Amino acid sequence: MKVFKFGGASVKNADAIRNLSKIVANNNDQKVIVISALDKTTNHLESVFNHYLAGNNLMWSEFQSIKDFHFKIIDDLFEGNSDEAKTLVSVIFNQLEEKLKVASSGHYEYEYDQIISFGELFSTRIVSLFLNYLNVQNVWVDIRTVLKTDDNYKSAELDEELSKLHVGVKFNFNGVSNYITQGFIASTSFGTTTTFGREGSDYTASILGSLLNAESVTIWKDVPGVLNADPKLFQNTIVLPKIPYREAVELAYSGAKVIHPKTIKPLHNSNIPLFVKSFVDPSLPGTIISHEDTFIDSPVIIVKENQVLLSILPKDISFVIDDRLIEIISILEKYKIKSNIIQSSAVNFTVCVDSSYRLEELINEFSSHYKVLYNDNLTLFTIRHYDEQTISRELQGKTILLEQRTRSTARFVLK
Repeated sequence: MKVFKFGGASVKNADAIRNLSKIVANNNDQKVIVISALDKTTNHLESVFNHYLAGNNLMWSEFQSIKDFHFKIIDDLFEGNSDEAKTLVSVIFNQLEEKLKVASSGHYEYEYDQIISFGELFSTRIVSLFLNYLNVQNVWVDIRTVLKTDDNYKSAELDEELSKLHVGVKFNFNGVSNYITQGFIASTSFGTTTTFGREGSDYTASILGSLLNAESVTIWKDVPGVLNADPKLFQNTIVLPKIPYREAVELAYSGAKVIHPKTIKPLHNSNIPLFVKSFVDPSLPGTIISHEDTFIDSPVIIVKENQVLLSILPKDISFVIDDRLIEIISILEKYKIKSNIIQSSAVNFTVCVDSSYRLEELINEFSSHYKVLYNDNLTLFTIRHYDEQTISRELQGKTILLEQRTRSTARFVLK
């Protein structure tokens, strides 16, 4: 049994879904197929969500645009036989519509999960129906009935023991070769929808792979494998054919978009290989991530945008050590602000973080006891397995606000 995961780019339009269907049909293994929301649907749902929180009726025009987009794809796929598919998908749109008619509770993370989660429900229902239309038999599973989490909305933690009780029942493969289900979303033990955070579909695939003891997990991307740099930003990129688990964790933590940071651990624990392959050309070998301790002999460049550099200084020039350091880190955790680089001197704590809607609240809390300086709209530039030639070439003419190096990693915050 294998787990396949397809991201938004692989289901961006009718032709992409047809291509996905060929990949599924041409593989005779038993499979659990995890699918993300169609193309930019999550972004559009976030727009609906923002209007919803603001009590703005503009959410309805955005809602209709999302519905029209999905129904157009259904029309293209089913070619004159789309009425039944539209009826079934309309059931899910009606659920979202009813949700939007109810006033917000004011709980940002909770409301986010209840609305954004619909993208994966739309996409998987369409793909499942189309595969059956092509006589590629499959069963659609609502993953919220399988994967159970805590109630840490927008960044839920898996309840592995409770999830184990459900996974073998829902994915038993009794007379079934293919299951279609959602990435990114789950639910609490009470059935309330939660999410694993943006780009969490990879994590869903790895969880299912581990819980089901899969032969392998394959993530299908629009690139030929894991590259040593983003081909949209850099020329002459190369595929890394083999990557050890630990290296993959480092790349994901640094911001490599090809793999979600949480993805590796469940697979590492169960010794399940992760393949990253091209849905554009499935014949390419791609990249395998496994226990094999492979040496990477070329620099790997990772660019992460929307960074903020905070400098926190005690107002009385006391040392930033001991209890003060613990207090600062605790406040960052309170606001769920991810720290990407930390540097501390005697009287200065500097941290590079992802931009967040809660950043202003964070700065206000720090400002009551500390002097706070910050720069936003920055870039975090990471070079794994760096050499001086690469650093000199890539950073020429750039303004460096912070630099940090270890034996194998050089990181720079750039203005």
